[in-house]
Amino acid sequence: MTNFETTRQQFDLPEGMIYLNGNSLGPMPKASVPAMTSFLNDEWRTELIKGWNTKNWFMQTNTLGDRVGRLIGAPEGTTVVGDTLSIKVFQAVAAGMAMVPDRRVILSDNGNFPTDLYMVEGLIKLKDAGYELRTPDPEDVMDSITEEVGVVMITEVDYRTGRRHDMKAIIEKAHAKGAVVVWDLAHSAGAVPVDVGGTDTDFAIGCTYKYLNGGPGAPAFIYVAPRLLETVEPFLSGWYGHEAPFAFDTDYRPMPGKIERMRIGTPSIASFALLSVALDIWDQVDMDEVHAKSVDLSELFIREVEARCPGLKLVSPRDPQARGSHVSFAFEHGYAAMQALIADNVIGDFRAPDVMRFGITPLFVNEADILGAVDKLERILKEERYKEERFQKRSLVT
Repeated sequence: MTNFETTRQQFDLPEGMIYLNGNSLGPMPKASVPAMTSFLNDEWRTELIKGWNTKNWFMQTNTLGDRVGRLIGAPEGTTVVGDTLSIKVFQAVAAGMAMVPDRRVILSDNGNFPTDLYMVEGLIKLKDAGYELRTPDPEDVMDSITEEVGVVMITEVDYRTGRRHDMKAIIEKAHAKGAVVVWDLAHSAGAVPVDVGGTDTDFAIGCTYKYLNGGPGAPAFIYVAPRLLETVEPFLSGWYGHEAPFAFDTDYRPMPGKIERMRIGTPSIASFALLSVALDIWDQVDMDEVHAKSVDLSELFIREVEARCPGLKLVSPRDPQARGSHVSFAFEHGYAAMQALIADNVIGDFRAPDVMRFGITPLFVNEADILGAVDKLERILKEERYKEERFQKRSLVT
């Protein structure tokens, strides 16, 4: 059984801070500092180039990938970490397009995270072969899956509202129509139970710096269904995915039949050290219990905000099973109100045009945090502190 007080004690949160932004950047595990010190002193400094063998740096893409894979229902040997999420979007969608070469439509939705759409737009330009990206409203995705569609690329949990797509239903319809499915799990991994194996997902991608707490710029991951590992085309054909990377052949041959073929270039071993200790915490928890606790805390937050904070409108689904692990409210002065909250040591974030977003992450957030955050939000609204001039200026990162 997951002990959330134990997991909370394993994070190094500043004294007095209520951190409701783990959906954007997870906090630092206390073990991060000794882990990085050990990497510097006991690995890089002493082993130098030997570390690729003596410290098994070369296969950490896979060993860490399997640990992430456990959190998304992936069988062993189907997930690797490395590169960035944008790169993994490109890689997965390109591979999916190659599986259905006679189809020219990539289907997403207009609530998807923009960079996913940007990457597909760039891929289409490279193809220059009549491809089309369609982005209906999220509610219309199911009806938009037709025989024209080659690849369905969807982020399971909407980054603004937290609305959750029905993964199983979309995959079943897409497969019935002959389409390939790419799932972005950036707001799912570590937030809600995911079963890529049980739902017969083709490809899944995601990041490890949000709920998984791997640190700023932590590596992304990619999952490929076992049935595809022999034939999937990597497209971004780097040395790390070569069949014989140290033969130094001048022609590229992907690693046959293994997830290694989806590796690209040399990964950051320093970032792997941070991700590893973050996953040590995740090794202690059960995702169903994490989700149940998230629902309890989210429901409390929604009740308290709606009772005490007039002017805020819930834009997340009211059904807790239809949303991820963040809760969003729209407010006319949302940006300024969030800056006032941050100044009062409650950290959430803002998404244009008017959405105040709050991550409910049970590994380190408890009931007292929820009530304390709403207390401060209620006072800010009542006193109209958000109208202060210092809260009007937009920072470079919002």
